[in-house]
Amino acid sequence: MAVISGAANRGMPGNQSSIDPEYFVALYRHNDDPWNFAGSGYEAAKYATTIAALPAARYGSAFEIGCSIGILTAMLAKRCDALLAVDVSDRALELARLRCSTSSHVRFAAMAVPKQFPSDTFDLIVLSEVGYFWSRPDLALARDRMIAALRPQGIVLLVHWTPPVSGHPVSADEVHETFLTDGRLKQLQGRREERYRLDVCQKT
Repeated sequence: MAVISGAANRGMPGNQSSIDPEYFVALYRHNDDPWNFAGSGYEAAKYATTIAALPAARYGSAFEIGCSIGILTAMLAKRCDALLAVDVSDRALELARLRCSTSSHVRFAAMAVPKQFPSDTFDLIVLSEVGYFWSRPDLALARDRMIAALRPQGIVLLVHWTPPVSGHPVSADEVHETFLTDGRLKQLQGRREERYRLDVCQKT
């Protein structure tokens, strides 16, 4: 999953409920790369910044929510001993598995977070271009489940597109502030680029 913009934004339901997972399933049914992750210079630069923001050189166990076709997943895999990457689209997961086929320490699963959530614990959780698809109650639930799943001193890395998009239940800033204002986390890094915001938080 990622920012809804351009062609992918057309037909997006405009309400305050979480976006139905079937919306994303349908996108990948018609286009293997609906946000041009593979060819976008913007996405490549953002991914590089995201990886550079990781405060540790390596993580024992990591969780990526909304892995899409696995481009960021492949980059994260180089910094983790074990990585669980999930998405709601079987087609996206199929492509992600192919991209990461040589990385045996990466697992993929179909999962609609936050209603579904792994029982594992993690040193790192990455939420990139996903949080604003959730309603406020689901965003709060996701935050709580993510914090509960973090090991002591675990890291949450947040990255979201900041320009307003019609149909998003919440804004990028609301997503990030939901985490930054929670007393169970402390902010380690924060930066705002022209079109996205990145924050790194640690479990206290």
